[in-house]
Amino acid sequence: MNHDSIEIIVDKDIRLKIVGIEDAESIFNTINNERKYLEEWLPFVEDTRDISYTKAFIENSTAANSSNFTFTISYHNHFAGLIGFKDTDFDNKKTEIGYWLSESLQHKGIITRSCKALINYAFDKMDMNRIQIKAAEENQKSRNVAERLGFTCEGIERDGELHSRGFVDLVIYSLLKAER
Repeated sequence: MNHDSIEIIVDKDIRLKIVGIEDAESIFNTINNERKYLEEWLPFVEDTRDISYTKAFIENSTAANSSNFTFTISYHNHFAGLIGFKDTDFDNKKTEIGYWLSESLQHKGIITRSCKALINYAFDKMDMNRIQIKAAEENQKSRNVAERLGFTCEGIERDGELHSRGFVDLVIYSLLKAER
């Protein structure tokens, strides 16, 4: 699938576009300024010490052979966070949605609305059959997103993600095309 120039208009407030190198500064500055908030649930934050790490992430995300599709989230035309498809498996028609949002923009429905748009995109444009969301067991905000979207809780991936404080268990949620 081509990573270039995909743009999804979620609604009058929110726009998703494939990440580009021109987004590196906004992404890095948000991570750097909100480090304490973001690193609680995002293990990569600790390693993101300068903009070169962010640029490398963007280059890897947009490489032709990448199974990830990362979008910037714009809210009122300002950078708000990232959302995207992870570990997309076209042979088995499944993908995972991952996301993070700036702390100041929490509780506005931005992630839920953005996820709905990506769900539609995955089922309708990418011909996916299964979408999953994984959230740390104690990350209730992220778990609430999956539950609001009608995802089914399938179980726990024990020690599923390594953070600086050790391994955390992940709750696995899924939505099938036939269920939406």
